[in-house]
Amino acid sequence: MAKPDPIEATKNALENTLEGGLFASRWVMAPFYVGLVASLVVLLVVFIAELVAEVSHLFYFEEGVLHFMDPEKGILLALTLIDLSLAANLVLIVIFSGYENFVSKINAGRREDRPEWMGTIDFSALKLKLIASIVAISGIALLKAFLEIQDPEHALDVTHLMWMVIIHLTFVASGVLLAVMDWLSSRSGKAH
Repeated sequence: MAKPDPIEATKNALENTLEGGLFASRWVMAPFYVGLVASLVVLLVVFIAELVAEVSHLFYFEEGVLHFMDPEKGILLALTLIDLSLAANLVLIVIFSGYENFVSKINAGRREDRPEWMGTIDFSALKLKLIASIVAISGIALLKAFLEIQDPEHALDVTHLMWMVIIHLTFVASGVLLAVMDWLSSRSGKAH
């Protein structure tokens, strides 16, 4: 029977320790996800503040006459709240899928209210969901800017609007290219 090589045993012990440390380093990401939960709370506070501020303008009296919010302002309010909601959804997707992909599985048991997508979004799907959310948020910001053109209180800044359109189209093109790259990658993976 061959005697174990002490150099090889030391090398294996060092390698195991290093790999264990590298694997444990994934927990460094956990505070990032906790910080993102705090950003969700911030978005909630902004959402409530925006809702309260705008609903207080729903109707008002001027010279003894009751006036209601203009439909355009109502649409802008709805778009602002949708925008904040989409941003919060985006943060939540990053928290859940990022934590499950890079740190640890979330053990929520077999709860009925567990979202079906939890635990099924891989890094590729996460990228596509992120870019889709960014495109939606950018589209809403662009729609709000176009609606504000009609508002006499807002001066039309053509350069600003042009850059908003260019940035939005860049997000759209990026999303399409990411989807095409993922599609090509999945097809090439099936061929091998």
